[in-house]
Amino acid sequence: MELKRIGFIGTGIMGEAMAAHLMEAGYEVSVYNRTKAKADRLVEKGAKWCEDPQKCAEDQDVVISIVGYPRDVEEVYLGSQGILKGAKKGAYLIDMTTSSPALAERIFKEAEKLGFHSMDAPVTGGDTGAKAGTLTILAGGRKEDFDAVLPVFQAMGKNIRYMGPAGAGQKTKLCNQIAIAGALSGACEALTYARACGLEVDQVLEAISSGAAGSFQLSNVAAKGAGGDWAPGFMLKHFIKDMKLSRESSNSCGLSLDVLRQVLKEAESLEQQGQGDLGTQTLLNYYWDWSK
Repeated sequence: MELKRIGFIGTGIMGEAMAAHLMEAGYEVSVYNRTKAKADRLVEKGAKWCEDPQKCAEDQDVVISIVGYPRDVEEVYLGSQGILKGAKKGAYLIDMTTSSPALAERIFKEAEKLGFHSMDAPVTGGDTGAKAGTLTILAGGRKEDFDAVLPVFQAMGKNIRYMGPAGAGQKTKLCNQIAIAGALSGACEALTYARACGLEVDQVLEAISSGAAGSFQLSNVAAKGAGGDWAPGFMLKHFIKDMKLSRESSNSCGLSLDVLRQVLKEAESLEQQGQGDLGTQTLLNYYWDWSK
């Protein structure tokens, strides 16, 4: 079956750019967002506005969601005006939110009962990757469903991976977030040490970024904070959500990840100070007293 029509739910920092790439690739796109104004630019480009997730799913070959929190995913799929109420039999339902692996498995089972093809396919790459169409996409579900929607993924990303059955995409994304927690906190500690020692932070960044200590978190995230730029490529409050999901999932595996727990504690203290809407580089504020 040729896939032509796509319902896209969630047109925020990431979703707007992703939906725009689908339109550029020739797909007919319908959109829904809780705040309608965030979909206006897409509608101006030719997307069809829908009043709720159910209507956005009607008559679509593919329905994609990328929303905020697991509770939002649950409402969008399983709610009284949700995707499962409106989608046509045989449609491909793809949640690209970073969400709970257990919820992904639950949605897969509910969708299967109704004759839908369900996948979890969270992304990484931030707003930069969304705008450039270079996202990493981590997919869980049936391999034949992944193969069927691969052209859709290719319109939004470059590093596209099938990771296994339902929930595997979410679990892989949580691996990514666990790794980021350690890398970002390590970068923040390194820059804090450099400043406390009287070194020029910019020079330190240039010196160590291309060696064994180099990382995206050091060169692109912590460096933004060191320069006083707190604009979010990825909001701290959403990273907190991801770290909580990682903690919950690791607990279910019998693990206690101490670095993750510490970074989560630090991030939550910043959120309590009103910094949740800033970028994850604001973690530097936990270590770095800018008043000095």
